[in-house]
Amino acid sequence: MPTRKQSQGKCSYCGQEMTKSAITKHLPKCVQRQEVIAKAKKAKAPETLYHLRVQDAHLKDFWLDLEMRGTATLDDLDGYLRAIWLECCGHMSQFSFGGWAGDEIAMSRKIAQVFKPGSELTHIYDFGTSSETLIHVVDTREGNPVTARPIALLARNLMPEETCLKCEKPATHLCDECVIEEDTSGMLCDAHTKTHTHDNYGDPIPLVNSPRMGMCGYDGPADPPY
Repeated sequence: MPTRKQSQGKCSYCGQEMTKSAITKHLPKCVQRQEVIAKAKKAKAPETLYHLRVQDAHLKDFWLDLEMRGTATLDDLDGYLRAIWLECCGHMSQFSFGGWAGDEIAMSRKIAQVFKPGSELTHIYDFGTSSETLIHVVDTREGNPVTARPIALLARNLMPEETCLKCEKPATHLCDECVIEEDTSGMLCDAHTKTHTHDNYGDPIPLVNSPRMGMCGYDGPADPPY
């Protein structure tokens, strides 16, 4: 059996591309990131900042590394995840420890109150066609935030490579009808997208860097909100 290629990601500070595991080791040593931290506006008092690894519970190639203020709330994190990965139809969402069977945690809770060493938080968006995200603390630092926003994007996965189900060239679009009705990957290259005849679920949609791609009404754009 061939070994699956490790998920690749990109540092938001230096632009270097590397594996998901290498990113974790790289970020504390990234020269460009350290320069940004050194230039950050000095706060009245340093605060605890949390390096969070955010990962889809089932599609492990989709992940984010975020730095979040300890004084920010789960509502801030929910809004960020909706904007960069999830939002399609205004569905409800919740955080919990223990997934579906766990107790819901109020969105008003602060990050410093929730995250402890070794803890893993579950975020669920949409209780019908659900997206489930796992979040844990990689590291913390005491200092000044690099942005006035509650969250800074440290790194994220590169778009996973997919191949066309017709010719195995790089895929650029997804056909929901192929996925739902024919139980195939639904992945299509540009050429086969133009000649594709399925239309019961609408035209094939462009691939976007989100684990919710093709679910419910989601069609991107999967860009960071700030």
